[in-house]
Amino acid sequence: MMNPKFRKALTLSALSLVLLSGGCKRFRKTRSKPKSDAFADQLKPIVASKTIKVMHWPNYADYQPLVQTFYDDRNYEVAWVDNGQPTAQAAAFIQAFQSAAAKGLNAEDYDASLWTDRTRKLAAKDDNDTATFDAAMTVSVMRYISDLRIGRVNPTHFNFDIDVQQKKYDLPEFVSDNAVDADDVPKLIASVEPDSDQYRETEKALAHYNDLAKQQGTPEPLPAVDKPITSGGHYPAAEALAARLQLEGDLAGEPTAPEAPAPAPAPEAPKPTRTAAARASIGKAFARARGKSQAAPAATEAAAPPAHVPSTVYTADLADAVKHYQSRHSLTANGQLTAATVTSLNVPLTARSQQLADSLERLRWLPDPYLHAPLQVNLPEFVLRGFGEDHQQQFKMNVVVGQVVGEHQTPVFTHMMKYVIFRPFWNVPVSIIKKELAGHIAKSGVGYLEAHNFETVDAKGAHVNASAESIERGGVVVREKPGPKNSLGLIKFMFPNEYDIYLHSTPAQQLFARSRRDFSHGCVRVEHPDQLAVWVLQNTPRNWDLQKVTDAMQNGADNHQVNLTKQIPIVIFYATARVDENGQVDFFDDIYHYDKQLEDVLAKGMPYPSQQQHVDPKTKFGDTT
Repeated sequence: MMNPKFRKALTLSALSLVLLSGGCKRFRKTRSKPKSDAFADQLKPIVASKTIKVMHWPNYADYQPLVQTFYDDRNYEVAWVDNGQPTAQAAAFIQAFQSAAAKGLNAEDYDASLWTDRTRKLAAKDDNDTATFDAAMTVSVMRYISDLRIGRVNPTHFNFDIDVQQKKYDLPEFVSDNAVDADDVPKLIASVEPDSDQYRETEKALAHYNDLAKQQGTPEPLPAVDKPITSGGHYPAAEALAARLQLEGDLAGEPTAPEAPAPAPAPEAPKPTRTAAARASIGKAFARARGKSQAAPAATEAAAPPAHVPSTVYTADLADAVKHYQSRHSLTANGQLTAATVTSLNVPLTARSQQLADSLERLRWLPDPYLHAPLQVNLPEFVLRGFGEDHQQQFKMNVVVGQVVGEHQTPVFTHMMKYVIFRPFWNVPVSIIKKELAGHIAKSGVGYLEAHNFETVDAKGAHVNASAESIERGGVVVREKPGPKNSLGLIKFMFPNEYDIYLHSTPAQQLFARSRRDFSHGCVRVEHPDQLAVWVLQNTPRNWDLQKVTDAMQNGADNHQVNLTKQIPIVIFYATARVDENGQVDFFDDIYHYDKQLEDVLAKGMPYPSQQQHVDPKTKFGDTT
């Protein structure tokens, strides 16, 4: 039986229940027989209708079979209402719904603003109001649990080859066994989310950027620059720039203003942190940049202080702060105030929060074996990371990924790395032959291939003489011979897949120095293939070290395959916002426009495309090297 003191507290007010913290630990709702036949009679048509008109998203057809199973299994017993009040569990879920933005979700997907009125109506103990409340709560809880568990949109909708099916809960069973009688709803919610440091750190970063966005409000854009400004130069909005950099923590302390009158000496204060300084000075600095004075108490006798003269000097401190900002935003980190840097600085922090929310959504898609994948490529970051069994980062290197133009985007998918090949051939795809080789062959003859390190073979690898016509129609295999000039370099790392995507080395080392590195036909080129090979092969029988790897690459047998003793999970991922190994929040360009695609789908509202779809490797991806 419910504690009488607790029952009395529950009746104080409907609104206080909505704001009740997750205090379900000491109270457990016990099931009883159905409230009444009248209640069941009201509930059954609501559940069968696939629509609850009073919900923010009335159509819940995608969840209706699950909701019906839930109530069938409990004989249409009330789940979330007790004596005209929400249960403690319902109150805790309402609080979670109202805080959904902190997890990158839309609070109105779970009727966050509607529960206060619904709770008020329960006091009359009307069967229809109770049934509506109960059904709406069941739908909202199922939506919320599912959205946190596997995301709102199925990744296959975007042709991402990631399988969320294996992560799905049996929602009627889960809600009945775990949610309705939960001792600790917040703990239950946490158990549903990805158990990943990256996920937790991204969620913290989202909360931080949500706070910064509120502080920023609607800022006045920084003026554009015609040419890069270097340290010692002048920028008309230098103080506004300083305030902007302080807000995100790229600049510590107050910006210096050499041209302003020197203030009277004052006791030395502790140096403010970047964040503290930002909160102290952001309003003043933007006001100064707009030429607005700060209000001050009237003085009847004392003379007014001299007017502040805004500094326009682009100081060394500003240049250092800009360099730090650039390093976090996929810009060339040279400290020069460039047009691209100003454009990035003018992106509102609400947009940065959205990038973090998009990253949380995609992290929810990853199956458990790939949530902590030892090898992770982040496409818009142009980076490959390796992680140990303790999930700690062991290495990080630059990569080149598929071009934005055409159909060369590197696909997003998960797989298992199985072997490496030293000194590989490159079998040229027919599409590349037609686009890039056919013209040269037509002009110079078949001899062009031999002159450029190519050869023609049959399906078994035997050399054949081929005509230009048979080459162009794909009647023979054109392959590039192994060696340092081979397009795949001297080693490739294989995780056989229907996209023909793999990691490989490259002779074009100069591309790794670029800040933006989308130059390939689809495959991922790695900056330090020898180091990656040592890491990948560390548990194989030969005990590969750097010397053995180098020798195999430079002097070993052609097309030599080495199988891994244990297959390695690898994920080709897409996140335009990420918290790095030092806790720094980094942002990257939406190179493939996948963020926009996701946001456009979510903007349409529920029901979201959550069903598994067939992934077609030909839909989006092209030739590979």
